[in-house]
Amino acid sequence: MNSVHWAGLHHAVWLPLFLMAGGLVIFRAYKAAKGYSMLAKKHHFLLRLLSSRRSVAKAVLMVAALVLVFGALLRPQWDKQEETILQEGRDVLVLLDVSGSMRAKDLKPDRLTFAKLKIRNLLQRLTCERVGLILFSGSAFLQCPMTADHAAFLMFLENVDAESISSGTTAIDQALHKALDTFKQAGERKNKLALLLTDGEDFSTNFALVQKEAAAAGLSLFALGIGTPEGAPIPKLNALGKQIGHETDENGNIALSKLNEAKLQEITRALHGAYQRASYEDTDLAHIVSFVQQHEKEQYEDRRLEHYHDQYPWLLGAAWILLALEWLL
Repeated sequence: MNSVHWAGLHHAVWLPLFLMAGGLVIFRAYKAAKGYSMLAKKHHFLLRLLSSRRSVAKAVLMVAALVLVFGALLRPQWDKQEETILQEGRDVLVLLDVSGSMRAKDLKPDRLTFAKLKIRNLLQRLTCERVGLILFSGSAFLQCPMTADHAAFLMFLENVDAESISSGTTAIDQALHKALDTFKQAGERKNKLALLLTDGEDFSTNFALVQKEAAAAGLSLFALGIGTPEGAPIPKLNALGKQIGHETDENGNIALSKLNEAKLQEITRALHGAYQRASYEDTDLAHIVSFVQQHEKEQYEDRRLEHYHDQYPWLLGAAWILLALEWLL
């Protein structure tokens, strides 16, 4: 037998309750044995029916049953087996705009928070897909490497805010360039899928060349427009993150940030993709899921899993036998 693995150690918090129950059983047996002794002095004929040894035996059986039940609660496991699981799915890189314009509040509570919520909801609909996260504004960096662990991905996403990159401008070419580098490092893949979440404002300096490289590499891009065509002012924050007004243009007027759908439609047409404006309903997510599922699944590296067999039923069975004997005594 392999070493014992305890899968329910968190249930050890119930130990004081079992100790208390065992103490009560022992105390009851002690009181009963003392009572039997007093009766035996006056009524010897009762000794056959009321034996102190019988009381002790019942207590021992009850305490042993409690020990077995507590052991079962800790879920002992052994007989470890290893299993190799073939993982299949698609690689999806999420390109999230964290520029200053994503603080605009034409989507509630603001564009960036709304986009993060969309990503969380999307992961609930994607199965067996590896995801990675790239943040961009004037520059881009890999926030979360490609992973099948969606919980870990969401931890990285939770730490994202509009100040993650200091530059206030948006350069979509930098996001695409970083996506291409990430896919190259991930190895040869048939499909290179990217999800772009942005308001479409773009100040790229080398966009045409990067778009051409992305198209040649076979990058497929789905763009989710975050914002409204009517637009909204961009909150201006102080060093403490408190709003102190709104961003202004060169004439001192409050600047409006508007969703640039034409730009996003142009990009996705060139990169074998599709565009969808984000909405409060999740119909937009259905389009993204459909886009992803249109592409063929690929095999990841094999994953080795260790399985232990639960043995607690044996302990419970023994406990029931002891309780039955205690009842018969």
